[in-house]
Amino acid sequence: MNESKIKYYQINDESFADVSVDQNLTFTCRVSGMKNTGDTVILLHGFPETSRMWHKLIKVLDSKNYKVIAPDQRGYSKGARPLKISDYKINKLSKDIINIASAFNANKFHLIGHDWGAAIGWVLSSMFKEKIISYSALSVPHLDAFSHAMSSDKIQKKKSYYIKLFRINFFPELYFKMFSFRNLKTLWKSSDKEEIEAYLKVFSQKNALKTMLHWYRATNLRSTRKIGEILVPTLMIYGTKDMAIGEKAVDETAKYIKANYSIKKMHSSHWLIQDSFDKVSENILNHLKNL
Repeated sequence: MNESKIKYYQINDESFADVSVDQNLTFTCRVSGMKNTGDTVILLHGFPETSRMWHKLIKVLDSKNYKVIAPDQRGYSKGARPLKISDYKINKLSKDIINIASAFNANKFHLIGHDWGAAIGWVLSSMFKEKIISYSALSVPHLDAFSHAMSSDKIQKKKSYYIKLFRINFFPELYFKMFSFRNLKTLWKSSDKEEIEAYLKVFSQKNALKTMLHWYRATNLRSTRKIGEILVPTLMIYGTKDMAIGEKAVDETAKYIKANYSIKKMHSSHWLIQDSFDKVSENILNHLKNL
């Protein structure tokens, strides 16, 4: 590992690493099992969460001999919060993960992503397939299928309406901050008290909400560049009660995967890891070990 780029520290029962990469960006990562002998697993969170969402899964993966890295991504890490919208293009968000992996000398790794983290995971699985041992996508389907559904499927159009609102300048920041983040807290109804408190510590930081929402402003998933076929062994996990993702794109994801592929649908909401942890973690572990 490039120790000059990594600073390790402990907070309560969690281990962290501040990882410095290109352009003077420093990412806060939850890490575990760094002395284990198994493969590296990188976990990518979505909005509106942080790497804290993976708290339980990190422990499970560590216990199975994996090295685990879960970054707070660009806009979420206090040391990686540029203010320009253009700094949040999907190619830059994806390259961040490659840079973080490189700092840990993880030349190949398993990838697991949820929500926006899953979107980044699809891009990485397309562009950096030689580095990805396996991919597990939670909630968000293949981006080409998702883009098509956002343009053609009535259900997906309705479910995606909020994205237009998030792309407006200033308004969504005010909406989420008002009444002590009440509207954000309604999205975290599947999270426990400790998780919500951890989220609020990050979301209340200066410019945090602005830069997190820049993900939506910088990338229009409806018209994003096609990523094409996926040649990485892939697991798709979807909650049939998802308020943001319809089944059309999920069902059409299979035609883009030219490697081992499995899909698991659960009676769960968008917040899969909180609602159905045992089933989600079991399927992920089976996917990792059966390669």
